[in-house]
Amino acid sequence: MERFDWQGYRATQYQRLTERPLDVLVVGGGIVGAGVARDAALRGLHVGLVEQHDVAFGTSSRSSRLLHGGLRYLAQGRIGLVRQASREKLLLRRIAPHLVEPLAFVFPAYRGGTWPLWQLRLGVKLYDLLCGGQNFGRSQALSATQALQRLPGLAEPGLTGAVRYYDALTSDARLVIDTLRSAAGYGAIICNYTRLEEAHPGAAGWQCSVRDVLADKLYRVLARSVVNATGPWAQSVRPCSYRLRLTKGVHLVIGRERLVLSDAVVMTDGRRILFAIPWLDRVLLGTTDTDYHGPPEMVRTEPQDVAYVLEVVNRFFPQAGLTSGDVLSTWAGLRALVGGSSGEPSDVSRAHRIAMSEPGWMNILGGKLTTYRLIAQQAVDGLVRYLDRGHLPCRTAQLPLLADGQPQFSGVAPPPVSQQAVTHFCRNEWAIRLEDVMIRRSGWRYNRTDADSIACRVADWMAELLGWDASARDAELARYQSLP
Repeated sequence: MERFDWQGYRATQYQRLTERPLDVLVVGGGIVGAGVARDAALRGLHVGLVEQHDVAFGTSSRSSRLLHGGLRYLAQGRIGLVRQASREKLLLRRIAPHLVEPLAFVFPAYRGGTWPLWQLRLGVKLYDLLCGGQNFGRSQALSATQALQRLPGLAEPGLTGAVRYYDALTSDARLVIDTLRSAAGYGAIICNYTRLEEAHPGAAGWQCSVRDVLADKLYRVLARSVVNATGPWAQSVRPCSYRLRLTKGVHLVIGRERLVLSDAVVMTDGRRILFAIPWLDRVLLGTTDTDYHGPPEMVRTEPQDVAYVLEVVNRFFPQAGLTSGDVLSTWAGLRALVGGSSGEPSDVSRAHRIAMSEPGWMNILGGKLTTYRLIAQQAVDGLVRYLDRGHLPCRTAQLPLLADGQPQFSGVAPPPVSQQAVTHFCRNEWAIRLEDVMIRRSGWRYNRTDADSIACRVADWMAELLGWDASARDAELARYQSLP
């Protein structure tokens, strides 16, 4: 195998980042930052993006893997948010069909519950209407008998019926990476493991200091505008007038033989909603929604989180008898919600805010995975006005996310384990560490029963490709194995 000079590649990227002023420096390599970088590059702006960890390190690889309008938001009266998200999920299927897999959801109703059947029936019809009548499938009402036929093992006492409606399954991290691949194809400069350390306004724009955290080297970057798209880290990058409320979402992965599902299931705990989602040969369970006050990079799945999710699932599927021993893997992520310091976290709006707190400094706060493209469009519209670049129309709703023939290692399902795939991730998708490949590029950590042995093989392949010696290879494997 020909060795890949990844250090030389990064040096070239930093040279590009510093050789002339940027129109836009995007800080944050999650889905919103990726969307802004792609949109701005497509409009001909000179764009750089820096991310202190790996791209999609935070919230954008730790979600429920859903593209959805948010049926529960209808009960909160947030029809505008549902309309936006419903239209965006359909648009994403058009521009990125390899990352959108339609999925049916069954939402059972119980006598005396907080989600009565009449409300659900009305809600799914409105849900279809807000998709312009073109949802992934037509919703329907189910009798109690029909619900039990579709969901064997569902709790029967008090069951009054159910509704069945459609959203879609995606790979959240792959959506980020493919969006960044598109941005890079139009000239954007992508630098992961690069931290913004300082930013000061000046006559010519923002004087920024960014550090290559792998080589511990500092670079000076001049940008006419800066976009803070760091999600849970937003207020640590630079204070802004909006206050963020961080809430934790935990997901559990179990074998599909432990809960046999053909459709996803909506489960409730009061007004809270959880999902059981069929996901390849696994089932994804979650999520929690609890306040979090620690460092964003330290969010973890705690035993009480596991116990809570399993209690809800066992209440709806008592024959399953799930225990913590059935949990194959977990992940925990943070939502960065705008405002709403009081009340239950699940009642806080998922709407986003875009604010230019200082000339040329834009904060993007809140939002949903499903609406990332629209958020980016609104943000770049504002940047174009600020930069006085005339009429530069958004093209992200028309152009495919990837050109024909490109998504061979990208999709909702992980690619087969191969040296070819690992080589592609390192050469073309900024993967540097073992966790980059195992977690965010491939998802093999969560999808394969033999993930530990796969990690050893991948470490060997990466050592050969990237020039690791034996001690570096062992250190990288140990680092990966220590991850929660």
